[in-house]
Amino acid sequence: MSGGPSQPKVEGEQWDDERIKGFLALEPRDEMNADYHVLKEAYQYMTPEFFARFVPFFVEAGRDINAKNPEQKSLLQRIQSYGKAAPYKAVLEANGAVY
Repeated sequence: MSGGPSQPKVEGEQWDDERIKGFLALEPRDEMNADYHVLKEAYQYMTPEFFARFVPFFVEAGRDINAKNPEQKSLLQRIQSYGKAAPYKAVLEANGAVY
C-alpha cells in the first residue's frame, strides 16, 4: 500500500503532498465506512500540521467529513473529549465537520 501510513506520528519529519494524499487511497479491512477509515487513519498517523494539509485534499476529493463509524459517530464526535485532539478538531470543524 504505497503512500499510506508506515509508522506512528513522528515530530520533525517532513511529508510531501504525495505522501499526505496517499491516505486517500486507504481501504478499510472490514465493513467500516471508507471515508471514516481514511480520516481515522490520518488522525492517528499525522501530526496536526500534516492533518491540516490533508483534510482539504480529503474534502476536495468529495469525501464525507461527517462519515460515521459502526457506532454511528463521526471522527469529530469520537475525539471530542480527547484533550490533545484540539488542533485536529479545529481542522475538522474548519472544513465542515459538525457534531
